[in-house]
Amino acid sequence: MTFNSISGRFALLTIVFVVLAELLILVPSVTNFRRAYLETRLERAQIASLALLATDESIAADLETELLENAGVFNVVLRRDDVRQLVLSSPLPRPISATFDLRDRSYWRSVRDTVHTMLSTEPEIIRVIGQPVRQAGQLIEITMDTAPMRTAMIDFAVRLLAVSAAFSVLTALLLNLAAQRLIVGPIRRVIGHMTAYSASPEDSRTIMTPSARMAEVRAAETALATMQRAVTASLKQRERLAQLGQAVAKISHDLRNVLSTSQILADRMEDSDDPAVRRAAPKLVNSISRAVNLCETTLAFGKAEEPQPTMSIFNLAPLVADVVEAETLAAEAADSGTVDFVTDVPAGLRIRADREQLHRVLSNLARNARQAIEATRRPGTIEISGAEDETHWCIRVGDTGPGLPQKARDNLFQAFTGGIRKGGTGLGLAIAADLVRGHGGTLELVRSDADGSEFLLRLPREI
Repeated sequence: MTFNSISGRFALLTIVFVVLAELLILVPSVTNFRRAYLETRLERAQIASLALLATDESIAADLETELLENAGVFNVVLRRDDVRQLVLSSPLPRPISATFDLRDRSYWRSVRDTVHTMLSTEPEIIRVIGQPVRQAGQLIEITMDTAPMRTAMIDFAVRLLAVSAAFSVLTALLLNLAAQRLIVGPIRRVIGHMTAYSASPEDSRTIMTPSARMAEVRAAETALATMQRAVTASLKQRERLAQLGQAVAKISHDLRNVLSTSQILADRMEDSDDPAVRRAAPKLVNSISRAVNLCETTLAFGKAEEPQPTMSIFNLAPLVADVVEAETLAAEAADSGTVDFVTDVPAGLRIRADREQLHRVLSNLARNARQAIEATRRPGTIEISGAEDETHWCIRVGDTGPGLPQKARDNLFQAFTGGIRKGGTGLGLAIAADLVRGHGGTLELVRSDADGSEFLLRLPREI
């Protein structure tokens, strides 16, 4: 057992606190011992004096000396009937240095006298005054040497400290055993599960099952198990996403080749004699070109990053009109209700951005709004507006759809978790937010309630 462990420090603190408590008891205990010692000397002196007073004859000097030695005093003075009488006496080896009156019950004065006696290395002659027992007089005085009393006090203190140390060690051992069973053992179990889990976090069998009886340890086990389940699920999802990314990259590679061929065929449609075909051909070419670019971008997305935006200055209104036209055709093809588009973009508003990436952002936002309205089978409106201030270009995309549910708002802009439409993946908003961040801008949900949703796109004027 080392003091760097919980059990070692617990045992050390137990010993320290128990010894500290015993030290706080030591001074009062020694003080009481000193008082009892002096009272015992008074009682012995009183008994010796009463033996002398019981006879009218004087006693031999040898007997008087023996009585004083048995009592442990030099002189005995007894006051009876207001008469002060020296009952027993012997020569004093030194002058009297102090007088103590045991009738004074002051605690702090007794403590002071006790400390003085313990610290005094030279023996002293003291006078002690007290009340005789059993009303055997009015007052009794004795003179005595402090050396035997100091020796007895030191012996008592040493015995008390020895007993305290023994109890401290025994208490520490018992508490250490209890700590090992109730605290250290469960903590080591948690550490063992953490170590096993860190070695194989994908293995759900290493997830801890809370079983501790102590509330605090069980709470720690529950929190650890919750974290382990979340990490394991995240790792599994990341693995699935990695596999999905590889599959999408392969599909995008082959799809790019197919679309390249379609682009060549669409270019030839521009030479058609049919005016309707010639008008539709440029839009088809643009759509196929965007699809090819998207496939190439998907291949780059396999590296978990979008390509850097190619910045240029262009007019925002035509780009918004292009997005609205494409979504209007999609709404007419769906034939699930009436979706009206309202645009409020100043004709002269020019912004600096990557045109193709901004087209993808607005297309994703407009498509999500259209699909949300179509899901209600009721008419609705989508509004796209643009404005600028001193520091940003602002584009708002709002709709009168049913609003986003709480789950979608909690996982907004997170791929594969923020989708709300059946069959949806939630990639649209995640891609849009990623593209906007590449411009140094922000995409945020301003409002989403029963009256619809509104997104705000902000692009900095200086990058």
